[in-house]
Amino acid sequence: MRALRYLALAGLLATAGTAVAAPVTYKLDPTHTMVLFSWNHFGFSNPTANLNNVDGTLVYDEKDPTKATVEATFKLADLDTFVPKLNEHLSSDQFFDAAKYPTITFKSTKVATAGKGKLKVTGDLTVHGVTKPVTLDVTVNKVGENPMMKGTPVAGFDAVATLKRSDFGVGAYVPNVSDEIKIRITTEAHGEKQ
Repeated sequence: MRALRYLALAGLLATAGTAVAAPVTYKLDPTHTMVLFSWNHFGFSNPTANLNNVDGTLVYDEKDPTKATVEATFKLADLDTFVPKLNEHLSSDQFFDAAKYPTITFKSTKVATAGKGKLKVTGDLTVHGVTKPVTLDVTVNKVGENPMMKGTPVAGFDAVATLKRSDFGVGAYVPNVSDEIKIRITTEAHGEKQ
């Protein structure tokens, strides 16, 4: 009887060991990802643009978020300011020069905790052929299973950052059109179905 109890206890411990969260690789979901950036236009308005159709991966370990990594690519052909002529203007060689530099990329280099459910994600942002370090203030919204996607791990995050566009060689009309760009990101990422 005693041997049976030890065997049962060993089985429970083995099961508990497999239940410990391990790093999960997620694919960023373009249908639930928005990368909005805004700027001030001559003091009169604050236009906003969205970088649609993200392609990227996230590796996230709930037990140790500092080991997380993220890589994302955005095609400037998918830039949407909600005003077609402004899309053309920003894609021109005066700004992004999308014909020469068709993508914007981000690759994390460091993740630090910043309080409960908060992270500081530093990475290399490449815009207009220029790569600079940028730090995102990230909120972990939820990590779990979407009830509409049974068995599929899902992770959701929001992030904000502020940068200077002139640092990336996109300085037309500064200071009348603000150099400071405010970025707001919301994203969901899906792992492989279990």
